[in-house]
Amino acid sequence: MIYESHDIAASTVSRPRLLPWPNLDGNPCYLVTDTTGTGHLSRIADNVEAVQLDMADDLLDHAADLLGDSKATAPQLHFLAARLTESLRDVHRIARSRGARLSVPDDDEVLAEDTGT
Repeated sequence: MIYESHDIAASTVSRPRLLPWPNLDGNPCYLVTDTTGTGHLSRIADNVEAVQLDMADDLLDHAADLLGDSKATAPQLHFLAARLTESLRDVHRIARSRGARLSVPDDDEVLAEDTGT
């Protein structure tokens, strides 16, 4: 686990953030920060996510082109499938990380919004 805040006990700690890369053992890697999540490692994680999403977009374009080519070979398609699998794993990790960081209103807050009180 990575700790970004120098004084976690003195700050309000948010839920751990799932980082867009695994740890050395291939397991999920988490970052614990204060509630602002604006530290150096958070910015690095944001940049890595942006690169991964851009690469996924480029890969989708390449996949569409290759799948539209009737002369594509089995090794080319196998390579494409492997890269798509890697990309999907990255995008899935990003979605899980961002979903976990969404604020979920308390039942009382939802009830107040629904009733207008």
